[in-house]
Amino acid sequence: MFKKNESASDRIIRAIIGIVLLVIGIYEVGPSEVLGVILIIVGAIILITGITGFCALYSLLGISTCKNCNK
Repeated sequence: MFKKNESASDRIIRAIIGIVLLVIGIYEVGPSEVLGVILIIVGAIILITGITGFCALYSLLGISTCKNCNK
């Protein structure tokens, strides 16, 4: 489907940041606030890219942090 373009460390960092943003958006700011919704959306996108190993922005820019992927 999509070629992975994120290294293992990149994926771990993204997953952690995504989870942190989701928690802040849901529990600290709240989903009824605009900032909370933005944090939830951004956190979910970052978490999904970390889980899948594919970043669409990296793909558009021709960037890959993954040295041995897709070989």
